[in-house]
Amino acid sequence: MGLVAALLEILQRPTFGEVILELGMFMAPIWIAVLIGVLVGWSWKPKWANLAIDSVPTTHVPALQNLSFGFSTLKLQVPSWIKETHSPPSISSSTSSSLQLEAEKSVVTDADLRYLDGLVEEQDGGPAWIQMMDRSTPNMSYQAWRRDPETGPPQYRSRTVYEDATPEMLRDFFWDDEFRLKWDDMLIHAETLEECPTTGTMVVQWVRKFPFFCSDREYIIGRRIWESGRTYYCVTKGVPCSSVPRRNKPRRVDLYYSSWFIRTAESKRDGRMTACEVLLFHYEDMGIPWEIAKLGVRQGMWGAVRKIDPGLRAYQKHRASGDPISRCAFMAQVNTKVDIENLRSMGSETNLSEIEPEDSPEKPAGRNIPRFLVVGGAIALACSLDRGLLTKAVIFGVARRFAGIGKRL
Repeated sequence: MGLVAALLEILQRPTFGEVILELGMFMAPIWIAVLIGVLVGWSWKPKWANLAIDSVPTTHVPALQNLSFGFSTLKLQVPSWIKETHSPPSISSSTSSSLQLEAEKSVVTDADLRYLDGLVEEQDGGPAWIQMMDRSTPNMSYQAWRRDPETGPPQYRSRTVYEDATPEMLRDFFWDDEFRLKWDDMLIHAETLEECPTTGTMVVQWVRKFPFFCSDREYIIGRRIWESGRTYYCVTKGVPCSSVPRRNKPRRVDLYYSSWFIRTAESKRDGRMTACEVLLFHYEDMGIPWEIAKLGVRQGMWGAVRKIDPGLRAYQKHRASGDPISRCAFMAQVNTKVDIENLRSMGSETNLSEIEPEDSPEKPAGRNIPRFLVVGGAIALACSLDRGLLTKAVIFGVARRFAGIGKRL
């Protein structure tokens, strides 16, 4: 109220010139704080940001540490005039999509399946989930949860129910990189590096586009699908790939985990089993303070997630047209059949709380830092780090919150 009263007092000045002068004096401290935040962010780096890039863990880290639901499925409209032109790293002929990934060297194993199943059944030993969103449209309903482990970034879980969709359609939709290029405007390059026609395991390379103040991001993703009846366990995670050289641009994201549990569900319209439920567990190493990441996710999640449904409906029409399916969609249909109950009895469930990434930085405090310093510093810091991913949700959220502050002033 004091802020509103001060603003009204300024607007009551007798002349326009005095109003402008008073407003300038009123806003000056705020802009000074923003500039100081940018300078602090650009000049300060934590010690872990300077670690040799080769020391960053690239193997599967079975601990959810978000975002970007693929928050990877979140989308950002970037004007074409600011898009950079970075060609993806060249792929040698020895890693072309025609190579087969030998089963014994599979980068996605039954251990990954057991880990995902533990998350689905909420028997992973991690902290309780805190609900942060419950939204819906005529064609979909969406819920999201977050939890904060003792070590590592925040973890996210979402449940989406799509009306008039089958598990097989959602399975193919999320796997079809060729069609994803048409609806996911952040994905600018997708290529299959290796595949196994026996297990359906794939290693793919993605390059995703980010706003002009951040460089593009490169992912090397291992993925595989298990089938239990008409229920699908779809695992994707970051994997090492020595045959694709690491470059400064695009920057490689090493810690990446995004996995789905897909099954039929009851329609909210008529109670019939004509809907499809998708549980998503996702993390990415953002390389920015986690409090800022949580702020961005909370503010920008729904606006980005609801754009997935139009992509799905377009994909349904594409498949109904009878056109040949892509190679990725074909590989999505090569599943490893599993008796999930038997699998559960064979091994103990993974405990998330006991597993953490190597060299994982402790949670930054950041709670007592002035908001403007945090916002300005985080943007600059995220763009100067040598690794990590600034997801669309964070970009949306920080920008939205910053704009909201400006409106209230």
